[in-house]
Amino acid sequence: MAWTVTPGNAENLFEKGLKIFSGSGQQNGEKSASTAGALTANEISEAFKQALTKGARKVVAQLGQEGGFNADPDVHIPLPEQFSVVQTTLEKAGMSYLADDLELKLNRAAEKAAPEAKALFLDAIADMTFEDVKQIYNGPKDSATRYFRGKMADPLAEKMRPVIQDKLSEAGAVQAYDKLMTKYQSMPFVPDVKANLTDYVTEKGMDGIFYYMADEEAAIREDPARQTTDLLKRVFGSS
Repeated sequence: MAWTVTPGNAENLFEKGLKIFSGSGQQNGEKSASTAGALTANEISEAFKQALTKGARKVVAQLGQEGGFNADPDVHIPLPEQFSVVQTTLEKAGMSYLADDLELKLNRAAEKAAPEAKALFLDAIADMTFEDVKQIYNGPKDSATRYFRGKMADPLAEKMRPVIQDKLSEAGAVQAYDKLMTKYQSMPFVPDVKANLTDYVTEKGMDGIFYYMADEEAAIREDPARQTTDLLKRVFGSS
């Protein structure tokens, strides 16, 4: 009989998945004696990969929209730390709007670049072996996110960097930066400040993506039954 899944039931099913993965004498796709006629390890593995795929798509869509970075205090990109003296100096001169404008443009560039992560997430999930999934499933709540970082960090930076560079230029960030620094450097006795904005936004943009992927992974582990594909409903949502 089908039944409505509650978070408690979902947790029990997730625990069942852990037992299936760790069952004695169990091989890839083989049912353990205690779960014969129920779920296989491969079904649990595929369901978990589907849940991660849905989570990755959600993260990319969330951060890739206007305001995805700028309006979110958890991932909003501030000006580089070394710019604090610039902000303070311009604020005293009544020109803090110059720093605010540049900061907005940095976040807009990250929002435009976020969709570059989608294909890399999907490829990384597709490349997961049964053993990868088993280790991730049995590991800490951010195990999948750590796996993604290891697989994706370098290629993601390569994909995001040119997009961010183009968007910084297109959005007027380069001009805003030059204007801000011209005003700042015209003031007496101020220290020299430099920053590579493209590298900085790339790094912070990636941090935001993995921050929310870890959050999504934790939610999947806490309540896998909230997922909606047919396999996920069957594995986590009925009994």
